[in-house]
Amino acid sequence: MAQVHHISSQHLTLERIGTILRDKYTLALSEEAEERIVRCFEYLQQKITNTHQSIYGINTGFGSLYDKKISPADLEQLQRNLMMSHACGTGEEVPEEVVKLMLLLKVQSLAYGHSGVQLQTVKRLIDFYNREVYPVVYQQGSLGASGDLAPLAHLCLPLLGLGEVYFQGMKIESRHVLEMFGWEPIKLKAKEGLALLNGTQFMSAYGVYNLLQAKRLSAQADVVSALSLDAFDGRIEPFNQLIHQVRPHKGQLETATTMRDLLAGSQLTKQEKQHVQDPYSFRCIPQVHGASKDAIHYVEQVFLTEINAVTDNPNIFPDEDEIISGGNFHGQPLALALDFLAIAVAELGSISERRTYQLISGQRGLPAFLVAEPGLNSGFMIAQYSAASIVSQSKQLCTPSSVDTIPSSHNQEDHVSMGANAATKAYQVMHNTERVLAIELMNAAQALEFRRPLQSSAPLEKLVQAYREQVPFVSTDRVLHYDIQQSIRFLRAYTL
Repeated sequence: MAQVHHISSQHLTLERIGTILRDKYTLALSEEAEERIVRCFEYLQQKITNTHQSIYGINTGFGSLYDKKISPADLEQLQRNLMMSHACGTGEEVPEEVVKLMLLLKVQSLAYGHSGVQLQTVKRLIDFYNREVYPVVYQQGSLGASGDLAPLAHLCLPLLGLGEVYFQGMKIESRHVLEMFGWEPIKLKAKEGLALLNGTQFMSAYGVYNLLQAKRLSAQADVVSALSLDAFDGRIEPFNQLIHQVRPHKGQLETATTMRDLLAGSQLTKQEKQHVQDPYSFRCIPQVHGASKDAIHYVEQVFLTEINAVTDNPNIFPDEDEIISGGNFHGQPLALALDFLAIAVAELGSISERRTYQLISGQRGLPAFLVAEPGLNSGFMIAQYSAASIVSQSKQLCTPSSVDTIPSSHNQEDHVSMGANAATKAYQVMHNTERVLAIELMNAAQALEFRRPLQSSAPLEKLVQAYREQVPFVSTDRVLHYDIQQSIRFLRAYTL
């Protein structure tokens, strides 16, 4: 029987989200969340009935049309028109794992009871999540301010029986899924379209996914680099705790400790060295990997605040009898953090590629390009080319999005975050760095075989043994594309 995660005011953590996704939890609203949603909705409906004041997005137009008053008879059509007109997404489709997170995070934000939506609207979003009905959303279209308008319009169109969804591996019109489950299309009430479209769930979902990957890649970079160090006959002294205690950046200290633990008991580390120093890509692993760890930690704090927040507009406060139009939809905190995250993870790939180059360079008793007969065999020559190409692309992707802004809506929305572009670029950097680390692992495992019969440490030998079950030693040239792909799959599956 599926485990259930109850949406409530309880603080969501990355670890909790990881568990929900990994163990395939279903979602349900807690009793307190239902009460907050209903109370806010009833307050708003009463407020609309009893006031003649203009309330932005509820009885007025949107954006620069804020000064256009809408008659009570047209309030529901206003919200439906909003949903349709804002569905202007284009480009590649958002990956299913990110759409799933968008649904979860949109429900979480609406459940705080400051958005004025119907209870059935939130429950239908939960139905989509639980039944694995994933709306077709497009990567391009959001400015990262006023909320992720275009992507969220596509996420929520199926509530109305519009747009397309993926269900059981097939892309179909959403009205067919509604018919299949006997669901009536939602009739949007005042403010609901705005509540669904305003919000940062596109940026947030990408950010959460990217963070989960970044934390994994950061840990894997330590392990793979330790294997490379041993295979390169590197020195252990740069990881001595005394060095790091006098420059005590948290990530640096943590990385040095991890490296000492990973290499403890290695025969290769203990053997006498002919060289007195290693290249920076080995010697400075704690400083470089550690800086990325600290950056990832900062980004995590930003996103934990965001995913446990209300990000639509206007915000409704029944207890205070206030409806306040502000800017909680602005993605600037996320845009800056996503740019930083991309840079931090790209650097893990950048230093990884340099270690790969050192391994194939024919130094320290290793054969050129890590094959026994270089010349006849090219060995791992071009795998390093591939890593270099990927690293170069990541550097280009790290040009920050957050420094750009283009005014929109008749200059009413005159400063935007471009956080959505930062989100999709960071997503690509995560996958790029994963590929580069997989290539380093392939090279490090190959290089280690030329050190036999000496053994590395117990955890690293266990890693190599498991890896060799998937990727055999390369004795003569073969198509390495398949080895790289298998190495990527290995990193995704193996608990280091």
